[in-house]
Amino acid sequence: MKIQSKKKLKELIEKYNNFMEVMESDAAKAVQDDSRAYGGFVRAAKGKMQEFITETLVRVAWDVELKGNPQDLTINSKKIRVPMQMSYVDRIKNRAIRDHILANMKSYYYGLSVDKHLFIKNKFVVGIECKAYTENAMLKRILVDFHLLKTKFPNLVCYLFQLESQLGGDYATTPHQPKGSSSTHTLMSYFPDVDLNIVTLLDGERKVDRPINKRSYFKPLNEERLENALMILVDGISGAVS
Repeated sequence: MKIQSKKKLKELIEKYNNFMEVMESDAAKAVQDDSRAYGGFVRAAKGKMQEFITETLVRVAWDVELKGNPQDLTINSKKIRVPMQMSYVDRIKNRAIRDHILANMKSYYYGLSVDKHLFIKNKFVVGIECKAYTENAMLKRILVDFHLLKTKFPNLVCYLFQLESQLGGDYATTPHQPKGSSSTHTLMSYFPDVDLNIVTLLDGERKVDRPINKRSYFKPLNEERLENALMILVDGISGAVS
């Protein structure tokens, strides 16, 4: 790993520490003791932090490690139109409904996005879903989203980047090549077209009653895990553009 990358990762850890240190007080000020608004504020803040970490890692991977032209990389989350499958239309028994759909096919699509779409020279090569934490009910939706995207972009590289894990198994304890959990692998087995790479940034399984925005439950951002995440991105991006 290049020295410049190490410096960027240390800066990222410092920003994470500063952000987490003030999150609790910022939440209290923002919501004025409204418990429901408090929860929403904290969830949104953690989500933004995770997206910031992920996008920073992507840019370090491309700009520094792969020495790519920054202008060749575009990151967005614009909706992508997934078209209706004609095989579905063919199965519709009600002729009036079928004829109506056929006459208006241009309007039959589903707008879909994940949190980070990576385009290299205008080619969609990597999709990343960012989560403050993930449990298996949430994973089902993520797998469906990537499955739908893969119908249009079959070579898309798919990632889940999470701060904490609630998937079970060793996602939160093994930085390098975790074996995962039985329930998570079972769900993924039903989506053979989605080779989902799961990256966890904080140690220790998420505990509902131990929120990391509370100082007593704070979890440090591990440099080893950041380096591992960066190298996973480097491999994925380089493979996608080769």
